[in-house]
Amino acid sequence: MTRAGRAAAVLAAVSLLTTGCGLLTDGLRSVELPGGADLGDAPYSVTAEFSDVVDLVPQSLVMVNDVPVGTVRSIDVGPEWTAMVTMVVNGDVTLPANAEARVRTTSLLGEKFVELIAPEAAQGTLADGATIPLERSGRAAEVEEVLGSLSLLLNGGGIEQVRTIATELNTALSGNEPQIRALLDDVDTLVGALDDRKDEITRALDEINRLSSTLADRRGQIEIALTEIEPGLTELEDQRGRLVDMLQALDRLSEVGTDVINRSQEDVIAALELLRPTLQKLAESGSDLPDSLELLLTVPFTDAAVDAFAGDYSNLYATVDLDLGTVLENLANSNQPLLGPDSPLAALPPTAPLLGPLLGPTGLPEVPDLPLLGGEGGLLGGPAPAERPGAATPAPTATPDEDEDEGGLLGGLLGGNR
Repeated sequence: MTRAGRAAAVLAAVSLLTTGCGLLTDGLRSVELPGGADLGDAPYSVTAEFSDVVDLVPQSLVMVNDVPVGTVRSIDVGPEWTAMVTMVVNGDVTLPANAEARVRTTSLLGEKFVELIAPEAAQGTLADGATIPLERSGRAAEVEEVLGSLSLLLNGGGIEQVRTIATELNTALSGNEPQIRALLDDVDTLVGALDDRKDEITRALDEINRLSSTLADRRGQIEIALTEIEPGLTELEDQRGRLVDMLQALDRLSEVGTDVINRSQEDVIAALELLRPTLQKLAESGSDLPDSLELLLTVPFTDAAVDAFAGDYSNLYATVDLDLGTVLENLANSNQPLLGPDSPLAALPPTAPLLGPLLGPTGLPEVPDLPLLGGEGGLLGGPAPAERPGAATPAPTATPDEDEDEGGLLGGLLGGNR
């Protein structure tokens, strides 16, 4: 090769290297590693927020169920000093919107990768550009952390006391095997009972949580109540002596009342026994007693009279038969009133014979000659009876002519002859 050819080859190599450095702006991290995940034709981006990503680097794998489905594009610092990991996932992989992210290790000394986990209660679909918050992210324990904890335990972290603990346990349990066995049985019974009532326990905890939320919402009212109750407590403190005296007086009153009840027990029982028939009859009367009271309390107006009143007036419609003949017939058909043996009206005959002269020849019994209605000393001026007391001699039956001349009883009442 000539010198000119070698110079041209060197210039081409320098130019290629310069161009390659321009393309690799992020260095070798931006170069896809061989054997990486297949991103497909339409991958989508997902960002996960972690509190700590240990030594996770870009181009690390993203796996779902231990199958590579994407790669880590970048790791940035978040606004609250958290790690914002941007990942690219194959478009054919569908994840729920509430997916979780974990940083794990492929093996004991292997590389880190991001695992996307679908929870049991999946909701929605993880969209392009979605962010998995800090509450749904985390990482597995590192080997260094496990070894450090083991080193702390072995180097004065409590391993020296294991023998002492074992010795003390043996001393405490020796000779108490039956009691320990009974205790374990009781614990087993208790745990079983708690397991059977876990639903009630959960419900009680939920109710306590709800009560706590209610109390928290009404904290201001509770503070006001506690502030306002102080004067009341002060007043109670001032009245404490009087309250004690009142309670002591109530105690003495209860003793006296108990003594009175004990002494009058037999009398009270006897009074109740005497009251039993009355109460029994009242119970047997049923609705008759209320109905009768309803009627008595409305005399002289019944319940139907309420409809007759309109405002401050009432309407009364009555039909009155003033025919004298009808009135006399009604009086003649009435019964003899119930009079006592000592009444002066007991000697009167029934109403019908008395009204005979007024009604005319109706076939009614003749009117006897009574001192109150006839005779010389009678109210009507007729002849006196022959004998008294006893059956009076019947007066002669009046004829139509005599009735026309004298007018009868009706003529006398109306003022003489017709």
